[in-house]
Amino acid sequence: MTGQDSAAVHIDTSKPHPARMYDWFLGGKDNYPVDEEMAKQLLALDARGRDMARVNRAYMHRATRWLGAAGVRQYLDIGTGIPTEPNLHQIAQQVAPESRIVYCDNDPIVLAHAEALLRSTPEGATEYIQADARDPEMILERAGKILDFSRPVALSLLALLHFVDDEDGAYELVGRLVRQLAPGSYLVLSQTTGDFDPEKAAQARAMYAARGLTLRPRSREEFTRFFDGLDLVEPGVSLTAEWHPELGGAIQVTGDGPIPGYAGVARVR
Repeated sequence: MTGQDSAAVHIDTSKPHPARMYDWFLGGKDNYPVDEEMAKQLLALDARGRDMARVNRAYMHRATRWLGAAGVRQYLDIGTGIPTEPNLHQIAQQVAPESRIVYCDNDPIVLAHAEALLRSTPEGATEYIQADARDPEMILERAGKILDFSRPVALSLLALLHFVDDEDGAYELVGRLVRQLAPGSYLVLSQTTGDFDPEKAAQARAMYAARGLTLRPRSREEFTRFFDGLDLVEPGVSLTAEWHPELGGAIQVTGDGPIPGYAGVARVR
């Protein structure tokens, strides 16, 4: 790991963390009672919480396959989350063993399990850096030791931006990262929305705020703004479950109505 010591990890279990709640929704064991408690409260608000996590994970699999087929061989995945196989690097290196992947997250429990993210093919490379998404300069500096930013890179921020409010510079953050990317790179995003049930979205946002956490659902228009100046690939901004379903990983969901999330991939000019 890049300058990190997993033996010195301190995990704060006094309040829930989105990465650990995501792990709970996916059926993982790397979470704590405080995470499970809030996850269950979110399920009481919308019983499809597990489906939301699974649909987003399946989108990551499809997007990575698509990118690999498009010739991408470098990936920067910010907001990695707790390892859940297959991880992004496993899919990317199945397509092209020489692929190079840098993961980044700010939850110490991800650091504690980072060895699972570092099992690269001999031809390629994987690395993990511990940093906050709101510190793009540190991320770019450390990632630049593994990735060649003069060549195309897929920048992945999946289920991350709804934890960064507009006032905290969400659009500026994405813009700063994208400016580092060479032409032919890609921006890969997904995030939750309140378009289909604004009342539930407002309740979820209040639930997060009561625990000192940020949740910022965005409308389709607000989400699309992240791609300003880039060329969206087909089918453009879509529901997360509907982005290139032919690439596999369809998830059977419960209940009626769409899973409330958008996704998109755009090419850097």
